[in-house]
Amino acid sequence: MKKKFFILCAALVWTVALMAQSIAVVKANGSTTLVRTLDEAIAVVNENDGCVVYLPGGGFSVSDDSKITKKVTIIGIGHKANNDNVDGVTTISGNIYFNEGSDGSALMGCYLTGNVIIGDGGSTVNDILIRYCNINCVVVNNSTCKETTINQNFIRSTSHFNDSKAIISNNVTGAIYKVNLGTITNNIIWGEDVFDYGYSNIWADNSIISYNVITNDNNAPWQRTRTNIRGGGNTGIKNIVKVDFGEECINIGSTSWDDVFENNAGINPSSNFHFKEAYSQYESQVGLYANGVQFDKQIAPVPYIVAKRIDEQTDASGMLSVKIRVKAGGEE
Repeated sequence: MKKKFFILCAALVWTVALMAQSIAVVKANGSTTLVRTLDEAIAVVNENDGCVVYLPGGGFSVSDDSKITKKVTIIGIGHKANNDNVDGVTTISGNIYFNEGSDGSALMGCYLTGNVIIGDGGSTVNDILIRYCNINCVVVNNSTCKETTINQNFIRSTSHFNDSKAIISNNVTGAIYKVNLGTITNNIIWGEDVFDYGYSNIWADNSIISYNVITNDNNAPWQRTRTNIRGGGNTGIKNIVKVDFGEECINIGSTSWDDVFENNAGINPSSNFHFKEAYSQYESQVGLYANGVQFDKQIAPVPYIVAKRIDEQTDASGMLSVKIRVKAGGEE
């Protein structure tokens, strides 16, 4: 089945290569529609539950009027500058809205200039997955939304969950605000941008907060003392911190984060958040790479073009020579 899927996807990439900057929308019945804009793709999605949208490398804009109302999986080829796709990374300018009816949807492998917004207008939307993306933030608009899963992303700002249940794991992220009955584990959490929320890296209630690196450093202005965690009923286990929290916490005191990480460039793909030798004993449990997670790879499950050559004109028989090499899952 896996081999057949790869062959099907490779054929899809071939088609997309011939239709520069086209977006492929694959419907649940297997039929494919090619469109030119992300707004057009969302229009097709909203008429066909269970679509998969394949975004090639390049830039796409999306209107705030285009709100997803059916289950969909949106897959780009990645967001890192060192991606070897010949057409570059997948960049979306704007916000992605998952509205009522889009339960079970996913966004993977994209750089998003704006936010992922879930449950706009007070609707309940469950089981949204955000993975392998670089986004500004996640906004869940009401507490009835459940099982929002945020995994292996770069999140540049504070995400707002409005007392909803969320699973937040293996991300490099700004602050996390108002999670309830959630799981926050194996993240690198920077809190510099949360001055309006009591100088907390995390605001959560009744949640499991474990094996994170929480970068609070007590250098708040006006001599106010920052706290790592705000809220009640939380269970903390083996977090690396500068202010004690939970059980078995690893308090590094006045140590600079530059002395903890291999290359600390903040919420940036150029960072290397493997631990230096003094802290390497914790890497199998704490932080991004615990339990064998390959955070640095962030490979979305879609073939992409690593080389292509298309002749400028047909030959004497009217044939056009097209040669394309694709890659998927680290294999060519």
